[in-house]
Amino acid sequence: MANEEDDPIIQEIDVFLARSLLEKLYLFQYPIRPASMTYDDVTHLSAKIKPKQQKVELEMAIDTLNPNYCRSKGEQIALNVDGTCTDETSTYSSKLMDKQTFCSSQAASNVSRYAAAVYRKGELHLTPLHGILQLRPSFTYLDKADAKHREREAANEGGDSSQDEAEDDIKQITVRFSRPETEQARQRRVQSYEFLQKRQAEEHWVHLHYYGLKDSRSEHERQYLFSQGHGLAENTELIKSPSEYLMMLMPPSVEEENNKPVAPSNVLSMAQLRTLPLADQIKILMKNVKVMPFANLMSLLGSGTDSTAVLRCIQQVAMLVQGNWVVKSDVLYPKDSSSPHSGVPAEVLCRGRDFVMWKFTQDRWVVRKEVAAVTKLCPEDVKDFLEHMSVARINKGWEFMLPYDEDFVKKHPDIVQRQRMLWMGIQAKLEKVYNLVKEHLTPKKQEAQSGHPLLVSGEQRVNMAKAKVKQNYGQLDKEFQKQKAELKSNDASSKIDVSNIRIKEEPVSDEEPMDTSVYEGLNNGIINGLHTEEDSTDTLNGHLPGGCSDRVAQELKAFVSSTFKKQFVLTLSELKRLFNLHLASLPPGHILFSGISDKMLQDMVLDTGCKQILVPHRQVLLEIFSKNYRVRRNVIQNQLSQDLNKQEVDRVLKDCCVSYGGMWYLKGTVQS
Repeated sequence: MANEEDDPIIQEIDVFLARSLLEKLYLFQYPIRPASMTYDDVTHLSAKIKPKQQKVELEMAIDTLNPNYCRSKGEQIALNVDGTCTDETSTYSSKLMDKQTFCSSQAASNVSRYAAAVYRKGELHLTPLHGILQLRPSFTYLDKADAKHREREAANEGGDSSQDEAEDDIKQITVRFSRPETEQARQRRVQSYEFLQKRQAEEHWVHLHYYGLKDSRSEHERQYLFSQGHGLAENTELIKSPSEYLMMLMPPSVEEENNKPVAPSNVLSMAQLRTLPLADQIKILMKNVKVMPFANLMSLLGSGTDSTAVLRCIQQVAMLVQGNWVVKSDVLYPKDSSSPHSGVPAEVLCRGRDFVMWKFTQDRWVVRKEVAAVTKLCPEDVKDFLEHMSVARINKGWEFMLPYDEDFVKKHPDIVQRQRMLWMGIQAKLEKVYNLVKEHLTPKKQEAQSGHPLLVSGEQRVNMAKAKVKQNYGQLDKEFQKQKAELKSNDASSKIDVSNIRIKEEPVSDEEPMDTSVYEGLNNGIINGLHTEEDSTDTLNGHLPGGCSDRVAQELKAFVSSTFKKQFVLTLSELKRLFNLHLASLPPGHILFSGISDKMLQDMVLDTGCKQILVPHRQVLLEIFSKNYRVRRNVIQNQLSQDLNKQEVDRVLKDCCVSYGGMWYLKGTVQS
């Protein structure tokens, strides 16, 4: 009360609301101009407006006689825009930039609290504003100048090429057919910037006539800013309580609806989801997730949900595949829908997707080409089916995305049996529709069928190889004794003509790979000095006629003795190379041409008093790979670098190991 007494009311003014120019009154905000020049002096040449967009363009004359105007610059701009020739389409007909265009933009989106006020004779008259527009200079004439410049450059580059030659050029035309537009695609297109720009460009300009400030028509229109008939009793707009009147003048601030973040129509929060019936909850979850284990579904539905009710509802919207639930095809593709890629009706899509689901009930792997060949659908549709329930693996195919759920299968055998019967019915329908052959019905055998890859360590590989060698040793020994007995029984046979017999020469390169395979035999076709096939004619392997054995042994012993007197240490491959050179120096028909096997040569070396030296680095390799079946190169190099240099290490790795993916693997069992 004390403050009100210190600030007394000096004058009371009546306020009136003028409605004559309602939804017609705009406020224009012009750019700042020199103080010596007002907008009363400006000549408006033309004006136009787009009412829906509240967009205005004003064309104003420029005072070319003003001392601040640069005439040379104006002439240059006019020349760049219009060129040398002038016609009706010229922007500047006077060959001088003598006008400028102003384009408007909205200064405020909500102008409901703004009004234009006129004070006269102790009365304040208010007229609500329909829009506030800011006018800024438009530089479209620069775009026109750039277009003229590009046209001139194109004309210069074109040269004197004739029109006839241009018409004779054959151009390839690509014909494309538009696909049916989905509702989501239509909404995205409508909200795009390009579409909005197109809509704005489609609205026609409404041309306006400009009246000056002192024009009689302006004087007449200004009278509408005053309230007409404000003395009448019907004017009850301002007969309100002070609080209501204040609320009208200053309404509460409300955010624009288009500024609020709007969630997609297909997104529900968990709180909203749990307000729905159980069947709808399960349908929405399965439609969005596509594939889900039963345990995950129960966790999403919240504690206290009856599992029996969930099982009853899930069977209505999903099918059991490898112990997991996959949403049914008719839930994803309703009856009246179609493919967004090819326009195929929903019935065909459901049938193709059911075939993919059925294939995954038979196997963990599905090949995309096989599905496309059977269903005859476009690759995009097939890819959508597979992405719903599987993951692509390079050079393998598509693998079902979830592991086999053994827990659910064990706990609910009745559900599993019921689903198996349903799949049998679906299989019968698919066989009729697609004419499935036997290869489509029988699942392919895949390694690691259960989805768990089988890893075998290096030690297990070595033990397996040793066990196989021991298993075969007894059989090989029996075969050797049998063949030895047959040789003795043929001692009385006549000598054979060995003049046409030739020794099969084996590789004698220094890089000859080491015999390491115990699964397929040695690479020269023998195991422990005996042929695996009795009718093999690659080498005779000691099958000598009677009477020749002693002479062959003497000749072979003489060669071995003379060789080791010259070179004290030799590898078997080097000894074989020297023996082949020795054979080449002998005359045709020599007794050694009767056939010398690797086993005979090795036995003769031992008989002459030589000893076999164990190669230490191969034993080291066995120890390394017994701990892990794959090893990095630096681990092997650290173990072998104490005795071997880098070149020797490379040779050992090449002979005994194989590299794949940056890791080294043992070729089999490395024998000392």
